[in-house]
Amino acid sequence: MSIVGIIANPASGKDIRRLVAHALVMGNREKANIVCRMLLGLDAAGIHDVRIMPDEFGIGIQAIADLGHSKPEVVAGVSILDMDFVGAGIDTIRAVRMLREMGANCIIAIGGDGTTRLVAKESRHIPLLPVSTGTNNVLPQFVEGTVAGLAAGIIAQEDPAGQHALCYRSKRLEIVLDGQPVDHALVDVGVVINTFTGSRAVWETDQILQVAVTRAAPATIGLSTIVGMVQSISIRDPFGAVASICKEESARTVMAPIGPGLFARLKLRQIDMLEPDKCYPITPERPLMLALDGEREIQVKVGQEASICLRMDGPWIVNVDRVLEKAVREQRFILKI
Repeated sequence: MSIVGIIANPASGKDIRRLVAHALVMGNREKANIVCRMLLGLDAAGIHDVRIMPDEFGIGIQAIADLGHSKPEVVAGVSILDMDFVGAGIDTIRAVRMLREMGANCIIAIGGDGTTRLVAKESRHIPLLPVSTGTNNVLPQFVEGTVAGLAAGIIAQEDPAGQHALCYRSKRLEIVLDGQPVDHALVDVGVVINTFTGSRAVWETDQILQVAVTRAAPATIGLSTIVGMVQSISIRDPFGAVASICKEESARTVMAPIGPGLFARLKLRQIDMLEPDKCYPITPERPLMLALDGEREIQVKVGQEASICLRMDGPWIVNVDRVLEKAVREQRFILKI
């Protein structure tokens, strides 16, 4: 029997960018509604074993309770993972590790780029379907919960080769400190002067020294658009880029939406291509803080060597359109009486 896991991040859609910009506020009650619709989509696809990460709000518990009154048969095979939680990113990592060990066939991640990055730490070969409820959503898709559940249910029943044919493989940026890999980002790495984690989100543009990206497009928001407003880099391109930011008056000025309703004007010294499996040094200034997919995560101390390596072996991301188009060709939705 195919297993689908659901990771709903209760912290996504609530950071400081609601105060300094005009980001959408996504409440946990609405996330529970989204999970309800996902469960209905999964049931329609024939999935009857769904396991949900626990959290302090009880998103999964609320969804089960809501559906239990009207659709008890849908939630009969839905359960909450038996694990301790502390209300931090480690909960997501532990939950995905459990799902992988249980043999999950697909994982739905409800959140933003940061949530997807955490899921990808442990997902390995399991297809991920990131659904956008965060602030910076370059990788997660704005897909309705019903459709997300249906697509996840269909791809979960494919064999591994069939699954990967319905996905694309994300690139990632590996962070190397003193010769050892310590973490990764899926969309962008921001190098900032401020060494305090603070609110985690990066929005003070005068502190940014470099931005490395796996992809960049003008139709997104976040640090990656600093590159995207100059040139586009697609998910299919076998390279990334790194932009060096300066204060030189002669440098070209780029305007980029680094947050919802929040535009920045930055001076770019240059943009260099990142080739796969080559390590590129981070600016020698110390100390620094590295923001991974929009959130401050890693401090680079005085005396430490730091570099970024583009890797092509990131998580497998579900292509919802491709999944559903294949299902239509196979007449999966034509019911036989």
